[in-house]
Amino acid sequence: MARTRKSRARVSADRDRTPGGAGAHGTSRSGGVNRRALWVIATTVALAAAVVSVWRLTRPAPVALAATPDQNVLVVTIDTLRADALGCYGGRAATPNLDRLAASGARFDFAHAHAVVTLPSHASILTGLYPFQHGIRDNSGYRLAPDVPTLATRLGAQGYATAAFIAAFVLDSRFGLNTGFEVYDDRLASTDAPTDISMPERRADIVVAAAQAWIAKQPGRWFAWVHLFDPHAPYAPPSPFDGGTRPYDGEVAFTDAQLGSLLDAVRGVRDRPTLVIVTSDHGEALGDHGETTHGLFAYEATLRVPLIVTQVGGDRRETRAGAVSPAPVRHVDLVPTVLDALGLDRPAGLPGRSILPLLRGADAVERVSYFEAMSASLNRGWAPLRGVLAGREKLIDLPVPELFDLETDPEEHANLADGRPGRRRALEALLSGFQATLPDERRAESRDVGERLRALGYVSGTAPRKERYSEADDPKTLVEIDRAIHRGVDLIERRRFAEAVEVYRGILAERPDIALAYRHLAYLQWSGGDVHGAVDTIRRALKAGVAEPSLQVQLGTYLAEIGATSDAIPLLEGAARARPDDLEALNALGIAYARSGRLEAALKTFDAVLAIDPDEAMALQNAGAAELERGDLDRARRRFTRALEVDAGLSQAYTGLGVVEMKSGRRREAVAAWMRAVEINPREYDA
Repeated sequence: MARTRKSRARVSADRDRTPGGAGAHGTSRSGGVNRRALWVIATTVALAAAVVSVWRLTRPAPVALAATPDQNVLVVTIDTLRADALGCYGGRAATPNLDRLAASGARFDFAHAHAVVTLPSHASILTGLYPFQHGIRDNSGYRLAPDVPTLATRLGAQGYATAAFIAAFVLDSRFGLNTGFEVYDDRLASTDAPTDISMPERRADIVVAAAQAWIAKQPGRWFAWVHLFDPHAPYAPPSPFDGGTRPYDGEVAFTDAQLGSLLDAVRGVRDRPTLVIVTSDHGEALGDHGETTHGLFAYEATLRVPLIVTQVGGDRRETRAGAVSPAPVRHVDLVPTVLDALGLDRPAGLPGRSILPLLRGADAVERVSYFEAMSASLNRGWAPLRGVLAGREKLIDLPVPELFDLETDPEEHANLADGRPGRRRALEALLSGFQATLPDERRAESRDVGERLRALGYVSGTAPRKERYSEADDPKTLVEIDRAIHRGVDLIERRRFAEAVEVYRGILAERPDIALAYRHLAYLQWSGGDVHGAVDTIRRALKAGVAEPSLQVQLGTYLAEIGATSDAIPLLEGAARARPDDLEALNALGIAYARSGRLEAALKTFDAVLAIDPDEAMALQNAGAAELERGDLDRARRRFTRALEVDAGLSQAYTGLGVVEMKSGRRREAVAAWMRAVEINPREYDA
């Protein structure tokens, strides 16, 4: 395990950085491809040959991979998997199945992602584009545009059956990665317990079983993407994988064990071979550089990923003499690699290149790679992080910039930005050449989406962009605040609310501009019955000039709940005018209208939500309650029923449906609905 860094050389302590910084030129729109920047990347790669320091690659032994259109394709992405966790990478987790797979093909020792959170990274894997090109910059607030082709789009056009098997809500089809897939299995419900209907993740054994069942039914060529989430925090490996000193390793070992049956099944396909690619979306810090999990920094613990490429099944004889390549490779190289293996041309506009020539013994060429970490900037207003890898040199562009020589300093302890100004300028030029724009304004997510992402540990916000960022905004300066935020979330999950309150008060004492701390503190106060304390906390944030729109919505929601609708409605109307697509603001406004007796205005507002997202379950449920309140039982029944079709875990929708059935003289149906409500939520006292 890499050691936690004890110290870091700092440069330009008072240096300010504009939001543009190195490389913030050009234009892009969220959810679309930045086509203007595509040609610039080719120029950047050419420039790299002139500025990248000389670094000789050791050519690996050739690996025989048959390039043929008559083969299947299996892509496995293991969420949050550090490269150095696997046994074949020298890690301490027991991973015999992945080790065997690597021994039959090629393992790449210097592979990197372009983002350090799940959704943007998977978008790069599936599209072959950088985040600033495909437009997804964080786990919420962005969608892949329908006209952006994925690997499934390209292989489907060649006659492949295509399917994806998803383990966590963060890759739900609503975010757009389902483009091109005939089957996109993102069902996260478990039949083991009636209260698990809205579970935001599912275990590897369940995902693998679904994938195997689909593969077994395919008569022709197929492409399957299998996503596994188990190594993601919180780490709770099942027995017998829970006996080690580091639970994370147990999760990795469990995941490997579940993959065994899938890999054996693919080896057993005899009518044609299967190209197998295994990688992760990003790693996990595990305390390195002070980071608890991932998303804040882009050090090697989270940016470097494992990559195994091999071919199994058909008439191939399995070997145990796999190659290890030290060549720099990137996620954007994966789509061109698959297309090359199938004998298909690389489409114009993809920045990556096939890595198959490396496996055939060709000389490695330098591949300059862009990367970013935007979550802290988007959610907290901290400085945006971007950077570039060229050879074994790595530049991290922040108010306190960092330059590392990964050949001699793989754990990134020695910041060379001051000591090598020429190299720093060369890498800054490379980064500028990408013309990577800052993220567009994100769309507001519904409360339901926000809650499901929070259940996975993803806490989002809407922080305004600053004109300039200083060292005070650098994530390195704020890493202890980040750790405190994670500690507060962990305490909430463990229901240690009083301790969590003190954590958030401590954060605000140090940084009174952290909107997330106000929101969580107010939530804890409200949940604990301190209604006036919760309202005062949000008002204190607004008085302090904290401008996150969700604070205004939260205050309006609380005021409506305590009956102060005359104060709540103007706040929520203002929030809805400012962001007309903010589903949470609109839902809260509809509830406030309903509580004030303005049922027609409430229904009109809920319908505005449904015009944006017809499957917004909370708006359907709320509209059902408003229809019930005004006595239209048929419309109320239709609204509640539709809400439950979208989300069968809405206990209040079952409660409302029960009232509709009782008023309609259908006593048996009413009792059944109320019983279902209590099964889902034993505290659904209205049922």
